[in-house]
Amino acid sequence: MPPYPPVAHHAEMSDDSRDPGGRDQEERRRRPDDDDPAPPAGGVRLPWTAVPAHLRLAVELRLGDRVTEAVTQPGGFSPGVAARLRLAGGGRAFVKAVGPEPNPLSPGIHRSEARVAAALPATAPAPRLLASFDEDGWVVLLFEDVEGRTPAQPWVPAELDLVLGAITELAESLTPAPVAVPPAAERLAEEYQGWRRLAAGPDGRTLQGSDAAWARRHLDRLAELEAGWGAAVEGDTLAHADLRADNLLLTPDGRVHVVDWPWACLATPWFDLLGMLPSVAMQGGPPPAEIFDGHPVAAKADGDAVTAVLAAVTGFFLQRGSLPPPPGLPTLRAFQLAQGRPALAWLRQRTGWK
Repeated sequence: MPPYPPVAHHAEMSDDSRDPGGRDQEERRRRPDDDDPAPPAGGVRLPWTAVPAHLRLAVELRLGDRVTEAVTQPGGFSPGVAARLRLAGGGRAFVKAVGPEPNPLSPGIHRSEARVAAALPATAPAPRLLASFDEDGWVVLLFEDVEGRTPAQPWVPAELDLVLGAITELAESLTPAPVAVPPAAERLAEEYQGWRRLAAGPDGRTLQGSDAAWARRHLDRLAELEAGWGAAVEGDTLAHADLRADNLLLTPDGRVHVVDWPWACLATPWFDLLGMLPSVAMQGGPPPAEIFDGHPVAAKADGDAVTAVLAAVTGFFLQRGSLPPPPGLPTLRAFQLAQGRPALAWLRQRTGWK
């Protein structure tokens, strides 16, 4: 959930509901936006040749071989280089590199990822960091190249089952956390204030329909509920905190690799599952409650804690989704907003508020 600084712009929840107490008949028959494709998860990628020549040479020195081919990889919210490298001797590597333009926050995100990736145990289902360096405002990360692909979109049931099983294994293997990272309440303190920002500011534009009208009726209650998320999410599991289809690689032998760990934090074992499910629904999967309520990592979850964390996640998606796109990330806000819609429907269901 890439956190970018809040902008002085707030979301309006326009009310076109024909049934103030709930969904109208059409909305009951279908989930919002079922017929609309999910926004793409992608920044404006730079080609390998955009990396300054002396830094490309530094990459080759660290890899011990000459780069003969670089294939840019789509997907993911990084306005920089993300490419599979083929080396003269037949070796391979994956490079991520970003400079101070177009988004000055991106180098810091890559630095955070480098710190976490370097500390992940060899048993973690993540690509191994080969090297990283920081020079002339550029941050470069070199990973082993995993032979895999992102899950099919819309979600295929068999692949979703595979990923959900991997989430169970991830929570088990990363509890207690093998990496020193801050608690989620500290790591995401600035980001998870969406409802409080919406309650404190003027309306702008965002949602339509009965869920929007419901949220506006309960804005103060939602802000209060959200405020308790920090205590509700406490735990000693290493959470990825940005789990989505574009951060997963499925290998031919049936394994799941999790990539892009800059937001890693300490949290309850079910935090990653909860955070991922709105994107699953957005991309053609089942409603979140159908998965969460029967998933092993949520078996012992406190219901009130789940609702508080869901409120924070939903507020994040909706408030951030109303902001202008950050430089180099033209689809980020639409992607956040699209996740916010199924999250809001789930939150409405869990609270039972009329």
